[in-house]
Amino acid sequence: MPAPLDPAHADFARDPYPYYARLRAQGPAARVPLANGTHAWLVTGYGPARAVLGDPRFSNVPPRRAGRPRADSPAERARSCLARHMLNSDAPGHLRLRRLTTAAFTPRRVDALRPRVERLTDTLLARLRTRLDREGTADLVDAFAFPLPVLVIGEVLGVPEADRDALREWTYRVGSPADALAPGAVDEAWTSLYTYFRELIADKRRAPGDDLFSTLVAGERDGGLDDGELLAMAFLLLFAGYETTMNLLASASLLLLTHPGERAAACAGGPARWAAVTEETLRHASPLEGTTWRRTTEAVDLGGGVVIPAGEPVLVVLAAAGRDPEHFPEPDAFRPDRYLPGDGVRAAAHLGFGHGPHFCLGARLARLEAAVALPRLFTALPSLTLAADPRELPYRPGLLVRGPRRVPVRLARP
Repeated sequence: MPAPLDPAHADFARDPYPYYARLRAQGPAARVPLANGTHAWLVTGYGPARAVLGDPRFSNVPPRRAGRPRADSPAERARSCLARHMLNSDAPGHLRLRRLTTAAFTPRRVDALRPRVERLTDTLLARLRTRLDREGTADLVDAFAFPLPVLVIGEVLGVPEADRDALREWTYRVGSPADALAPGAVDEAWTSLYTYFRELIADKRRAPGDDLFSTLVAGERDGGLDDGELLAMAFLLLFAGYETTMNLLASASLLLLTHPGERAAACAGGPARWAAVTEETLRHASPLEGTTWRRTTEAVDLGGGVVIPAGEPVLVVLAAAGRDPEHFPEPDAFRPDRYLPGDGVRAAAHLGFGHGPHFCLGARLARLEAAVALPRLFTALPSLTLAADPRELPYRPGLLVRGPRRVPVRLARP
């Protein structure tokens, strides 16, 4: 039996990969006791992860035993409502919900956002440069990796810029283990999010705009989303719309700051090299640590003597799948060249955006933002350097999203 897993522990958050490697060596899945007194089956290998993500015997409707039992309360009712989103649903309901939002993320619409992403990036970099000149140091997460994707997704969805800091705090709390926060902090965040999105939807009904939330609200009359589905969709699109990209930008920047050779190669290599940096970051430092919870609808034989009984909670660990040595040589090394086009054999497709019917709708948008932001960052600030020991940086706790909470930087002086 593996050692109990405490996703709230700072050391685990900073480097979970040795733990996952031990699980992967045991077989395609391992039954793991969790620090909160429950258990889950963790899938950590690349092949088993792809298989589970495409297997309808693993339902996305959350298992009741995933996490502590929750007493009825306003916060629990808010959480239950906002959790009715499409990541927590199966076909055919999932297909219906996904179809209603797909139009906002078509290649044509996403690519049309490039000029706006470029302008936002340049504005943020000018502010960052001013702050670095004035104060000496700055946090790259707060000053760059967070505001860019939240501004972009805010415009797509129709969320006012003035609300971004409160929304960041609330979504951070609900995406973290309760044990990592002050008592009551998670409950307060769920009720605040619920209230906020109710008011936002009411505003869109009174004064619709040219944004996705307005379109979804208007679609109610044509058999679209009901009130509960609207609330859940609003929460999901905001949370997924910036969390993944924020962690992608923060992790990629940190990796380049700590790998000067790769940074120099990217700056000299053009768009293909920057694209390879993005793909390698998605593999090496997956912004999504794990998928949402799944449960087995029947007993499933994963091979290797591992049979998961019916009704069991299952978590596919994307971060672990990306470090599987059977599919990625030198899995713990940051090597963007493995994703470069050319005559060589490219690495296997990573699972950073998931796989199967729940593959991330916003993958193209996240890649676009990285393609714009990363080269501009290191071109505008060529002397940017890390202002802290990377081994001591705090990471986001939990099993859902992963990335550094802070990346302190400064400008190197001649």
